[in-house]
Amino acid sequence: MVGGAYLARSKAALLHLYHLEIFITYNFLHTTATHKHCPTFSKMPLIIQSLRQTSRSSPLRSLLNNNFKSINTTRNFHASSSNMTIKTFFDVTWEGPVLDPKGNPTSKVAEQSGRINFNLYDDVVPKTAENFRALCTGEKGFGYAGSAFHRIIPQFMLQGGDFTRGNGTGGKSIYGEKFTDENFVKKHTKPGLLSMANAGPNTNGSQFFVTTVVTSWLDGKHVVFGEVADEESLNIVKALEATGSGSGKVNYNKKPTIVKSGEL
Repeated sequence: MVGGAYLARSKAALLHLYHLEIFITYNFLHTTATHKHCPTFSKMPLIIQSLRQTSRSSPLRSLLNNNFKSINTTRNFHASSSNMTIKTFFDVTWEGPVLDPKGNPTSKVAEQSGRINFNLYDDVVPKTAENFRALCTGEKGFGYAGSAFHRIIPQFMLQGGDFTRGNGTGGKSIYGEKFTDENFVKKHTKPGLLSMANAGPNTNGSQFFVTTVVTSWLDGKHVVFGEVADEESLNIVKALEATGSGSGKVNYNKKPTIVKSGEL
């Protein structure tokens, strides 16, 4: 919802929260096969209450106690004031709904293309920013060009960067298979942020996600290292978001694919 808050009261929203706690914070993967084994709606409150008292479970307990009124998924975009010097881009092609002038999906489906520009927080997380930059240019002999966004969940995020397997189980960094969490200075405070996908602490590779709402429950677990640079780029992100589903599966034959990437 643009310019407002989304009140999560539906079965889909509860499943969404379950995915966040059980799947995302541990391996940031969610396949259709896994989705089939999710508990029933009636068991969700009991499952949330039974989670161990940890920093990961406390947001879910709070939501349950407040009847799920406190989810903030505002969609306002504001450029960061950080001193960002590295700028990169993705040229993306996809099939999906055409957006209307207000940025809402229409019933018209077409093959489309567009560019997403990014500003990287190289002043805060230089190692993580350099990894993304080099994967954009492909200067190490491998990188993002030709890879797809394999997981897209509306009102949450777009995930990509698995250029070795394409399903969320692969990818690698320029430093080797994995590298450590640089820091968690930057928070998931707005849509359009770039953050590292991982399989737990200190397992960063090449996979990343772009937020489409505020995702504060990921703070301290995923390294934020950049942002979408402008409104035009954010509109492309919204168009890609419209191709996804609650399970993360892209609903159209042509997945959003990075046909070209580089440094500006």
